[in-house]
Amino acid sequence: MPNKPDIDPQETLEWLESLDAVLENEGIERAHYLLERLIDKARRSGAYLPFSANTAYLNTIPMQKQERFPGDRAMERRIRSFIRWNAMAMVVQANRLSSELGGHISSFASSATLYDVGLNHFFRARSKDHGGDLVFMQGHSAPGIYARAFLEGRISEEQLYNFRQEVDGPGLSSYPHPWLMPGFWQFPTVSMGLGPIMAIYQARFMRYLSDRGVLNTEGRKVWAFLGDGEMDEPESLGAISLAARERLDNLVFVVNCNLQRLDGPVRGNGKIIQELEAVFRGAGWNVIKVIWGSYWDPLLARDNQGFLLKRMEECVDGDYQAYKAKGGAYTREHFFGKYPELADMVANMTDEDIWRLNRGGHDPVKVFNAYAAAMSHQGQPTVILAKTVKGYGMGVAGEGMNITHSQKKMGETHLKAFRDRFNIPISDEQIGAAPFYKPAPDSPELKYLQERREALGGPLPARFDDAPALAVPELTAFSQLLESSGEREMSTTMAMVRLMTMILRDKAIGKLVVPIVPDEARTFGMEGMFRQLGIYSHVGQLYEPVDSDQVMYYREETNGQILQEGINEAGAMSSWIAAATAYANHGQAMIPFYIYYSMFGFQRVGDLIWAAGDMQARGFLLGGTAGRTTLAGEGLQHQDGHSHLAAATIPNCVSYDPAFAYELAVIVQDGLRRMYAEKQNCFYYITVMNENYPQPAMPEGVEDGIRRGIYRLPPAEAAATEAAPATKKKTKASAKGSAPRVQLLGSGTILREVQAAAALLAKDFEVTADVWSVTSFNELRREGIDVERWNLLHPEEPPRSPYVTEQLADSEGPIVAATDYMRAYADQIRPYLPRHYSVLGTDGFGRSDMRSQLRKFFEVNRWYVVIAALKALADEGSIPASRVREAIEKYRIDPEKPNPVTQ
Repeated sequence: MPNKPDIDPQETLEWLESLDAVLENEGIERAHYLLERLIDKARRSGAYLPFSANTAYLNTIPMQKQERFPGDRAMERRIRSFIRWNAMAMVVQANRLSSELGGHISSFASSATLYDVGLNHFFRARSKDHGGDLVFMQGHSAPGIYARAFLEGRISEEQLYNFRQEVDGPGLSSYPHPWLMPGFWQFPTVSMGLGPIMAIYQARFMRYLSDRGVLNTEGRKVWAFLGDGEMDEPESLGAISLAARERLDNLVFVVNCNLQRLDGPVRGNGKIIQELEAVFRGAGWNVIKVIWGSYWDPLLARDNQGFLLKRMEECVDGDYQAYKAKGGAYTREHFFGKYPELADMVANMTDEDIWRLNRGGHDPVKVFNAYAAAMSHQGQPTVILAKTVKGYGMGVAGEGMNITHSQKKMGETHLKAFRDRFNIPISDEQIGAAPFYKPAPDSPELKYLQERREALGGPLPARFDDAPALAVPELTAFSQLLESSGEREMSTTMAMVRLMTMILRDKAIGKLVVPIVPDEARTFGMEGMFRQLGIYSHVGQLYEPVDSDQVMYYREETNGQILQEGINEAGAMSSWIAAATAYANHGQAMIPFYIYYSMFGFQRVGDLIWAAGDMQARGFLLGGTAGRTTLAGEGLQHQDGHSHLAAATIPNCVSYDPAFAYELAVIVQDGLRRMYAEKQNCFYYITVMNENYPQPAMPEGVEDGIRRGIYRLPPAEAAATEAAPATKKKTKASAKGSAPRVQLLGSGTILREVQAAAALLAKDFEVTADVWSVTSFNELRREGIDVERWNLLHPEEPPRSPYVTEQLADSEGPIVAATDYMRAYADQIRPYLPRHYSVLGTDGFGRSDMRSQLRKFFEVNRWYVVIAALKALADEGSIPASRVREAIEKYRIDPEKPNPVTQ
């Protein structure tokens, strides 16, 4: 409504009648065109018309434009009521057993109609003639999805009684967790904000599969159910412009706007629906608002003077929450009572009638029409903003109240009220037990339910793992990386690019590789792939690239293979997840390689990586320029000393820190075998560095050690970095005829410092050092824990030994480890080592400088390794402590240098 009074009502009426005529005779599109021309003309004439992305606080689809509801509304309401009851009873039952179990009643109570209409009429399951829709269920609504599956016969009553009790029996997971229910849930969504961004990139990846000719994904939709409070998460809105830019009309967001967060209103002082409409419309989405239910239609039809709309737009969400929580009399006084015209409008309605005025998200006709419009809309993604009541149906137990989210218990009085409101056939004698209700198998309700799902292809949600295994190349296919590079220097990052190139050329699986980079391809030496593979773009390349005259120019193609995600680690990770779960969602395994700055991986998008673990993702994450000292001048926020520790927290993440190209080849080939030939549910995190050095040939027989985490370098390789004749000075031990010996462990580029330290120990102190390459301290620890547990539970059996224990058992002398990561990384294997163990690492913040200076600063260079080895020997009495002091002086180490951890 305009703020100023209408100075010429007759003229206004003429304009409005003209608009009505256009709408009636020529349609909405023509009316929209004329209005846009008028606005453009006004602005060109100097009028100030501020832009607004908002429409009136009304349903986008007016009553006269609605389609007829095709289902049996009465039947569907009965089924929906049974589902509501069982969802509530599930949580109540669990919390009667123990309040520790928790659960949520109110979220599904508000969104039951939104799910019900979709599952009855729109959401297609995977079948022989349809690839299936992908549906992101809101995490807190899981009880409602279980309750429906119970009526369908997919979940037993015993499982309902074991909601959130999974350890000793056939329980149900708290939220959507594919890892725990691998045949049921498609996506984990309860870490709020991840569902929206993952849904966007799933929709884009379906286009990618189709454009590249891998799979036909036509007619499939991605549906994401979200909460209005969830939209405050940065990830929820962070990628919506991509969805519009890519014209993802295969994507539908359904935002359940029940106006409440966990503790109170989402926008108590505003309107979340209007706010989200402006955000999405401004980003280029098709916005459908479902605000008012059918009971409001007669009142809106009578609103000739616009007072009802005016009042609707005046009220804020905090008001609307109170209207539902406090009943019809309160609403009459505080909503309709402000204007006499509105009070007259509802004068013949009882307080019960006013309270029954429903919101659009609880009206199946309104919801059906919104979904139908979203299905038919082309060229844009669609967001449906559906207004609901949190805790709908709970009455005085919490409907629309701030306490609703935490409500987990209901007494007998409240159970009776719930039963009566939804006509559940449970007697007063039974009601106190809050029993589950399921009609007979041949009842009209269950027959109808089954018929609706059969018409849509089968049950949903459902997850599959029937993608065919892939024929992966043998290790010999990477023979170039198993041989010495001679004097030619190469980083492990460049070795990784060469390895990927070899896989891309493989006739069996090359087309299935998905290279993913977040705007760092040139940094990682991947620009050669631009021309070879092309960068994926649904519209191709509409311009001539500025470097088109160069060999490695920037080439975008509709069938491009590279996903170049810009400066967007969360988006790139979501693309990786889409590709890494394609075997389950599309029946076709894909092989994603996502390379990124390791510092911007786990610590920036760790929540998404954890979700990938839950989804049983299969693929490769490549932490580029890894380590605290290999990135040199970039400094504190770029230098990674802890990503492997983060990787260790994810049970199915297999992580490695290789030093040489041949190690990388063995690891990647093993990953291909495990994930794609044997279909194991794991994914790989591999760190690669940008430091160039000659790559040695693979020693004979080390493949198993590389895979398991540790192997001993042959003496020639161990001392390859720095070899020189030994000094004539004798140590105390060597004078007796037995030279002291140490075991030096290293990984990544610091392995070369360890090799150099071995040479210095021999040259300067006549100490023999065996050098071990530790490709994965994480995997050694996991295997050690497994052995430790077996020994604990089999006390009368001969004890087993961890692999790392066996490898070092026959060696001599103390053990010293040095890595480019925090000490805790290498310290993980301490319980499994037979002797004294010293660890060097890069604890503390990074610095900008040269690699040699950084390694001096963090005390992980060759000289500190030598000092650590000598100190360990001195501690066990093999050499005098003076030899340690001698080394400190010889290598000009400042004993009073501040600890890097505290700087």
